[in-house]
Amino acid sequence: MSAIMLDGSIVHYEALGRGRPIVFLHGWVGSWRYWIAAMQVASTSFRAYALDLFGFGDTARDSSKYSLEQQAHLLDSFLNEMGIGKIAIVGHGLGALVGFQFIQQFPKSVDRIMAVSCPQSDEGVNARMKSASLTEMVEWLSTRSPESTTALADATKADPLAVTASISNIQADNLPMREALVPSLFVYGQNDPAIVPPVDESQNPYSLTHQILLENIGHFPMIEDQIKFNRLMTDFMALDSGASPKELQLKEEWKRRVR
Repeated sequence: MSAIMLDGSIVHYEALGRGRPIVFLHGWVGSWRYWIAAMQVASTSFRAYALDLFGFGDTARDSSKYSLEQQAHLLDSFLNEMGIGKIAIVGHGLGALVGFQFIQQFPKSVDRIMAVSCPQSDEGVNARMKSASLTEMVEWLSTRSPESTTALADATKADPLAVTASISNIQADNLPMREALVPSLFVYGQNDPAIVPPVDESQNPYSLTHQILLENIGHFPMIEDQIKFNRLMTDFMALDSGASPKELQLKEEWKRRVR
């Protein structure tokens, strides 16, 4: 296990591979652990990092650091301490929101973001997310397969306040993705019970964004269909810097898009 002291708090992270940096940020249920398969794929061409955000996994609990702004500050401090330059972000749920918050503050520090199961409005979040306990969330959102059980083993380590504090940002309509400052690929599971994808991509005015809906997938695409998810991630990361994700060459498995 790797750890670093940031602003007086222990932050846990893991790293694999060599090359340009990719940072993986987990969601409300789990930790860095469910990114293992994606990190292994990414590490063949990139230096892959995965962090436990404040209040999750093996990173310190501190209720004063649970806002999106403070979690984005964690990422900024980590990059500065480690001497990491411009990054790509792969964020899931809360991690995607933290990624966009970071981009809003430091747009020149991010090359692109893959935002998975990312709510874009309060209406896009199932009301159960705002009231369920961590144990209930795990039972509700996971497939209960052996792979899911292993990947989400750290879920109950989370501080419940870290979950509720970040969801309150959504309830306050304080979402950071007001405009697309970098190429942004939004990925949703067709069967996700927690996050509802936007209905019509054509209403999105930003040329640097694209949305893909994965059929027969729930809240954890990186666990439920690792091959499909990792292929999509690899294709997105292979685009030239600054290229719109709309330029992704559509493969048969993701021809069903949000519309």
